[in-house]
Amino acid sequence: SPPPLRNGVSNWNEIVDSFDDMNLSESLLRGIYAYGFEKPSAIQQRAILPCIKGYDVIAQAQSGTGKTATFAISILQQVELDLKATQALVLAPTRELAQQIQKVVMALGDYMGASCHACIGGTNVRAEVQKLQMEAPHIIVGTPGRVFDMLNRRYLSPKFIKMFVLDEADEMLSRGFKDQIYDIFQKLSGNTQVVLLSATMPMDVLEVTKKFMRDPIRILVKKEELTLEGIRQFYINVEREEWKLDTLCDLYETLTITQAVIFINTRRKVDWLTEKMHARDFTVSAMVGVGEGKREIERERKNRKRKRKK
Repeated sequence: SPPPLRNGVSNWNEIVDSFDDMNLSESLLRGIYAYGFEKPSAIQQRAILPCIKGYDVIAQAQSGTGKTATFAISILQQVELDLKATQALVLAPTRELAQQIQKVVMALGDYMGASCHACIGGTNVRAEVQKLQMEAPHIIVGTPGRVFDMLNRRYLSPKFIKMFVLDEADEMLSRGFKDQIYDIFQKLSGNTQVVLLSATMPMDVLEVTKKFMRDPIRILVKKEELTLEGIRQFYINVEREEWKLDTLCDLYETLTITQAVIFINTRRKVDWLTEKMHARDFTVSAMVGVGEGKREIERERKNRKRKRKK
């Protein structure tokens, strides 16, 4: 049994710094290296082993730490390929994240023959039902609403589910999925292993850990451990706003960039920069969140109020 759990403190200190030393199957290792991984990240070094050993695990880590691969590898190692039944269930807050997780699972399990299905809202229910009835996938990744619906209507059987993963638990609970998550827990066996991943640990997340997890291992990846090894990071101090475009274009000409993401804080600037870079013959496309426009209007409204007060 792991040592007692204290908030904000890891209670598991074993580190495995090579995938080869994790007792993973040969076909899974092939998938890991084919995917491009060379060395496990901080969270992978700490969390894969307790997950594979069957412990309930709470992993507190930000996006970009390699957490998706952490639980994907743990699931794939434990799946019995000969058993044509759903054995692992992963919940995610959005359809996009669920589909992304499915792609990672399929890529890592490429040499194993494990099946993984995305069970998400916004897709045809009848087609979903037919797919689940035809042959139960080994792994289901989905959003809480659709997963609960399929469990409730008995198209998805919880009988052989031995691992339940909640990814971005804080985000799921903040989006109002608490009741569905609790209802899903009630349908699973009391022996189901629970793995919970969350960037923050608000009260509602801690409530889930206390209610549904048994002597969980807690792994906290500190901010200073997030920097990727082998990556050199640079910043350029651009003194004036109007110099940023030229600086960016100079960078493109100097460096051999095949793919890049440019983060910008307003939708208007995104549109402006896209237009400017198109004019200079750069191949770029703009991507903005649905709610960004609303947030921008709200920011402008607040700014106008401040100016009036002055």
